Amino acid sequence: MSNSLLLLTLEDTASLGRFLADAAKPGDIICLDGDLGAGKTALTQQIAKGLQVPDSCYVTSPTFSILQEYPGRMPLYHMDFYRLADECEVEDLGFEEFFYLSGLTVIEWSARAGSLIPGHRLQLKMFIEDILYRKVVIDFGNGSWRDRLRCYIKENAS
Repeated sequence: MSNSLLLLTLEDTASLGRFLADAAKPGDIICLDGDLGAGKTALTQQIAKGLQVPDSCYVTSPTFSILQEYPGRMPLYHMDFYRLADECEVEDLGFEEFFYLSGLTVIEWSARAGSLIPGHRLQLKMFIEDILYRKVVIDFGNGSWRDRLRCYIKENAS
């Protein structure tokens, strides 16, 4: 099974986001890393739609607040660690406690949290391949994400 996808259109990003939301279980973590401007927040917005976050809750990158919580069929904890230096700052701010709650945690710039991120996470590294499309490299972690995404990857692999 391929460990990468190409997102050629905004609809591809929307489709991936909705699929991730449908596949997500309480306590899951999705890590989004990669190029600046590669679509991490856009993907999170689509995950939020799939989780039925109300339209009145506009999902933006929490670059300055670091954490936003949104209601939906399960809570969405949206984090952005861009402004943090390393895992010590993540730990000092207490954000790792969200990794063990009953919602879905989506973390932009998750590499800054280092070893604090549990191994059962799904990591998506997003790269700008061209002005029109993105490449997503997938690390399934040691949880059940590989099985949950098997059909989607098979149909959409690059």
